[in-house]
Amino acid sequence: MRNHSTVNEFILLGFATLPSVQITLFIVFLFFYVSTLIGNILIITVTTVDSRLQTPMYFFLSNLSFLEIFYTSITIPKMLLNFLLKTNTISFTACAAQMYFFIALGSIECTLLAVMAYDRYVAICNPLCYAIVMDSTICIKLVASAWISGFLNSMVHTILTFRLPFCSSNQINQFFCDIPPLLKVASASTSTNETVLLLVGGVYGLGSFLLILISYIHIISTILKIRSKAGQRKTFSTCASHLLVVTLFFGASFFMYVKPTSKYSLEQDKLIPVIYAVVTPTLNPVIYTLRNKEFKSVLKKMIKKRVFMKRTMHGIYIMIYDA
Repeated sequence: MRNHSTVNEFILLGFATLPSVQITLFIVFLFFYVSTLIGNILIITVTTVDSRLQTPMYFFLSNLSFLEIFYTSITIPKMLLNFLLKTNTISFTACAAQMYFFIALGSIECTLLAVMAYDRYVAICNPLCYAIVMDSTICIKLVASAWISGFLNSMVHTILTFRLPFCSSNQINQFFCDIPPLLKVASASTSTNETVLLLVGGVYGLGSFLLILISYIHIISTILKIRSKAGQRKTFSTCASHLLVVTLFFGASFFMYVKPTSKYSLEQDKLIPVIYAVVTPTLNPVIYTLRNKEFKSVLKKMIKKRVFMKRTMHGIYIMIYDA
């Protein structure tokens, strides 16, 4: 991939048009980022340590948490640095790398959410076959397929985008390098890029969404056949959190990407990526854990253990766990 233009760096305008609230925005986004790291690291730790949570559902959830950590780390640290140093430049190569990993991780999340919906479908609609259908080998293959396909999907968009010349302007009206704002400042026709974005990206995202939709149609149909209201609520609670995350993520993503660049509003659409790039990764741990009694039970038992340091006669500190 070569740069055929004279642009060596881009200017991320982002929220630079609001100079009076830069410190406030820094604090807000720092809070979101730290919360994302703490929440998702907590999920990974708990699901890894406790054997009761080493099931397919928690395996997919820990993979999603692992992804969210890197997903937010692609964009937020750079934005926070811009707030502090009051510089909004990013090199051509760094911009390409940022967009590649952001689109890749976003694509992987689409697939992972679809895989998680399929997992819930098998667990609720075919519980007797669950152990066979969702064994460890199949789970690993599903996750590996999600990661490989996501990086391949991103490669197509990144190569097509950065083959365009950027001569007239290098100002990106967004807080990170993304496809729509980059196509907006390109100095050549972007019709091919838009077609590929709608076809490849649309089919990728829409395919994942349709799999989720079909899974939940069967899930809801099965739940409605349960005679007791308590049984219906208990069964639905196992997938309600996932459904809420899907709504937030896919709703914002489709609004941003599945439309022509000519209809891209620089001001109105500037806040849309904040939902799926900042807010959703922060809410995921909260949504999944607060409604999950099993996870909360394991977490409470871990918190009850007191951890303290004891110095030995040789001056070495050892960690003591006291229930």
